[in-house]
Amino acid sequence: MVRRVAVIGAGVGGLASIKCCLDEGLEPTCFERSEDIGGLWCYADSMDGGRVSVYRSVITNTSKEMSCFSDFPCPEDFPSFLPHSLLLEYFRMYARHFDLLRHIHFKTTALSVRKCPDFATSGQWEVVTETGGVRESHIFDAVMVCTGHYQEPYLPLASFPGINTCFKGQYLHSREYKDVEAFRGKRVLVVGIGNTGGDLSVELSRVAAKVFLSARSSTWVFSRVSDHGFPFDMVSTTRFNHFLDWLLPSALTKRIRFRKFNSWFNHANYGLASTKSSNFKVIINEELPFCLLSGTIVLKPKVKEFTKSSAVFEDGTTEENIDVVLFATGYIFSFPFLEESVRSLFDDNRSLYKRIFPPQLEKPTLAIIGLVQLTGSVMVGAEMQARWVTGIFAGWNKLPPTSRMMADVLKKKPPVKRNPSERENLKISFISYTDEIASCAGVKPNVLRLLLTDPRLALAVFFGPCTPYQYRLVGRGKWSGARNAILTQWQRTLKPLRTRVVDDSSNDSDSWRWMCLLALPVALTAGFILSKYPWLGWSPQAGPQL
Repeated sequence: MVRRVAVIGAGVGGLASIKCCLDEGLEPTCFERSEDIGGLWCYADSMDGGRVSVYRSVITNTSKEMSCFSDFPCPEDFPSFLPHSLLLEYFRMYARHFDLLRHIHFKTTALSVRKCPDFATSGQWEVVTETGGVRESHIFDAVMVCTGHYQEPYLPLASFPGINTCFKGQYLHSREYKDVEAFRGKRVLVVGIGNTGGDLSVELSRVAAKVFLSARSSTWVFSRVSDHGFPFDMVSTTRFNHFLDWLLPSALTKRIRFRKFNSWFNHANYGLASTKSSNFKVIINEELPFCLLSGTIVLKPKVKEFTKSSAVFEDGTTEENIDVVLFATGYIFSFPFLEESVRSLFDDNRSLYKRIFPPQLEKPTLAIIGLVQLTGSVMVGAEMQARWVTGIFAGWNKLPPTSRMMADVLKKKPPVKRNPSERENLKISFISYTDEIASCAGVKPNVLRLLLTDPRLALAVFFGPCTPYQYRLVGRGKWSGARNAILTQWQRTLKPLRTRVVDDSSNDSDSWRWMCLLALPVALTAGFILSKYPWLGWSPQAGPQL
């Protein structure tokens, strides 16, 4: 029987895990090596002790309504997209509200997590920690690892001949970047066009002499601001859109997405992406297209090699007098405190059952929280993982036999890549994954049942944004404020914009509501028929995942 739970890390996953442990009557003890909560989002000027934090100017890519804890909405006066300081303040409000801080041991490093000798029967772990130079050993019934995957920088220097031997300029990983001052007046090459690479290129373009951005794959760019000025994720991440992804052929949905992306600007003209590309990524950046259009950023192909002061690219072009190379090449996960026999059980999150549990362990008392990359907010995914995991620890939920978990893991692992040097896009659908874990935890909302009992709420759940409050409508952890939070989510979104009010009354909302009411039964009926008779259409797994 699990009672005492060790939580490693007090970032968003750690806070959610502490709270979920308390909800289930468990006794959490959290070990945080820094002096504050927030993990990655607690900004620090330095990297003392190898601690990773965001850079000074960072703003969230997902909106507050789509990223908040499921039973604790963000304050209505907070903007939709939060700078790191406001997000950290929200975390502190959450920790104070649920009295989480007293369970956290700050400035305490987890040195090792090892199975106890009788693990096969007890499932217990020995956790060795260090505080102020003093080591201490603890015994826990279960461990929740909440350190995330932004710990160990991925710096593939071997793929860039000459960077170590010939190049005389400076190179660094984006983890070391804090602000623009060190790059003022310099010619900078940014390698990697993910969200970080795009953001840093734009920021550097304001002070650098020139910024070059090297991209090796097709990249679609879109804005946080979507149709009619609403946050993009609140407009696009809906159960209705998810249903269409499942219903329509993948080739058609991909074509629709490409058309949508190109409606903002033609990506092929900018050298970013082609509709013929099979390997592509999606990033969020409002300013990158204008920087390319104004010439403050120059897009380049993959780097072939470096010379003394130049970068040679695969298309044969060369850029001279490069002062700094900034690698925005991402991270690899690392859990150095886990004993080797446990670390060797998973090489990435796809080796874990539901991206959480090492299936080969004799007892399911180790959970990896937040090691998942979603098309939406990882904060919501981490909280859902914590709810399910603590339910298992408390005995309310159960895992299937090891053989079934291993079969599930093998089924979801892709075939071996043709080019091992290419990093894979490990992002999975936000709604698919969160619904999957919610179903395991017994908290997934039933839209058809809602349609019969609460049509207004059913419309908001199906056609509106898939906000985390939906997972507090039913099951364990049901929250009495969930319905109202869903029905007022648009008001909280618009509230911070009401600093100057203009009269623009319209009756369009009523007609739209009736259209949704008529469309919902049709959509649900089609889904029911296709699920019962799959030979008529597409399976739920057929939809594309960006």
